[in-house]
Amino acid sequence: MRLFWAPNTRSMRVLWMLEEIGAPYERVLVDLKAGAQHTADYHAINPMEKVPALQDGASCVAESGAIIAYLAEKFPEAGLAPPVGAAMRGRYLQWLFFSGSCIEGAIAQKFTGAQMPEGTAGWGSFDRVFNVLEEVLSATPYLLGGKFSAADVLIGADLHFAIDVFKMLEPRPVFASYLERCQSRPAFQRAAEINSDGI
Repeated sequence: MRLFWAPNTRSMRVLWMLEEIGAPYERVLVDLKAGAQHTADYHAINPMEKVPALQDGASCVAESGAIIAYLAEKFPEAGLAPPVGAAMRGRYLQWLFFSGSCIEGAIAQKFTGAQMPEGTAGWGSFDRVFNVLEEVLSATPYLLGGKFSAADVLIGADLHFAIDVFKMLEPRPVFASYLERCQSRPAFQRAAEINSDGI
């Protein structure tokens, strides 16, 4: 497997996931400043010309949430996704989609200062998105209860960037505890080191 990535991007989510599953992979650094994402070769891998993207033999997957779902299914022995038919599978899928559908929109709205009626925006509002996360994480250590999953990779990475990196969200005690659990994982620490080294 080859991960096309760049430091300090959404690639961090996939780095973390790859470190969680423990399968061998090659990192291919995409020099965004030099415009390497706009080449014909990279366009064939990810037509959106963004990072991350994963090439696995003949398969190419872009969009970090899709890559994480792909890896969770390809490596079921890692135990990061409930199997099809399991009771928690629905909530697992909900949280995978929540990242791109709700958190991304809420952060973009906050960053740009755009005004949208709560009933029109798919995510409702910035406050609603993070209040919902606070509600679930007040009741359980992880999104699916007591067990860490691929959904926590996505949401944990989102909260890390919103709170620790961009300082767009106040560090609520529930989020601080959740991030401490996530960031204490050796896979997160390895991914963060790779991300900071840029290699």
